[in-house]
Amino acid sequence: MSISVRPFTRGDREQVTGLVNAHIAAVVPGVSVSVQVLLSQLEREPGEFIVDRWARERITLVAEQRGRVVAAAHLIRYGDGPETGEMYRNAGEIRWLVCWPDAPYWPDSLAAGDVLAVACHAQLRRWGVARSFAEGSLPAPGVYGVPEQWPHIRAIYERIGFRDDGRVEAVLLAPVDRLARPAAPVDGLATSRTVGINGTRITALLDGAEVGYIEVDTNLDTGPRMSRVGAWAEVGNLWVEPDHRRRRIGTWLLGQAAAWLELGGATRLLDYADVTEEDYTEFLVAAGFTVLTRTTREFTADG
Repeated sequence: MSISVRPFTRGDREQVTGLVNAHIAAVVPGVSVSVQVLLSQLEREPGEFIVDRWARERITLVAEQRGRVVAAAHLIRYGDGPETGEMYRNAGEIRWLVCWPDAPYWPDSLAAGDVLAVACHAQLRRWGVARSFAEGSLPAPGVYGVPEQWPHIRAIYERIGFRDDGRVEAVLLAPVDRLARPAAPVDGLATSRTVGINGTRITALLDGAEVGYIEVDTNLDTGPRMSRVGAWAEVGNLWVEPDHRRRRIGTWLLGQAAAWLELGGATRLLDYADVTEEDYTEFLVAAGFTVLTRTTREFTADG
């Protein structure tokens, strides 16, 4: 069995993009990324405007087996100066690792994934980082952490000494046209629309006072991403004042957001919930969302 691990070259771009899209498709339906989007992520991630500015080195590695790229990984080293956030200071990260699972026509592809993972671990040690992270943040909406649909990736990380940090999130998706548009549940409710901190904010007003708001972000694309089901958006924030909960104001706000998103052509809406937030997950499911995955937020290791 001959496996070679080497730096990514432009000649690998179609094979690696195919690998990445296979992993995206298992998590989020109808979405794939172009070669250009993938190559852009390997250079920098402007959407990660806080963490990305702390990155000091990046490297992408591939594992080639019998002339085929069977696994690939993207690594980042963060700075060790005071300008870097404490959690990331002098840290290294396997931003993502993807690998074809074993198949009857290719029964040893996971072995290449293991060899690549060992090479990633060696690179982190050469960087001399104090702590290491590993996850699967691919350049597609809703794909981050290590989703439950990737048990082979989880196993690869565990075999080189990474352990999950216990944080698990649910990723949920709703077709915008299936979200209910109920009438205002409380007499006198009105809305205002403003710029929010995580997207366009629609605020619920009762007698001029703010009683809740929802923020929806449609700026998810950083390049020519392909989707067979139209434009995507995500919920940035959804909040109802405690004294006004259990009055269906949250459901009404979702409907207001859905109507706004449809005007702009958005067809799918994503939201996220910690698995401990059972009430919120149940609320979203009742409103028309489907749980796509439960993803382990991060794997960690010393050094």
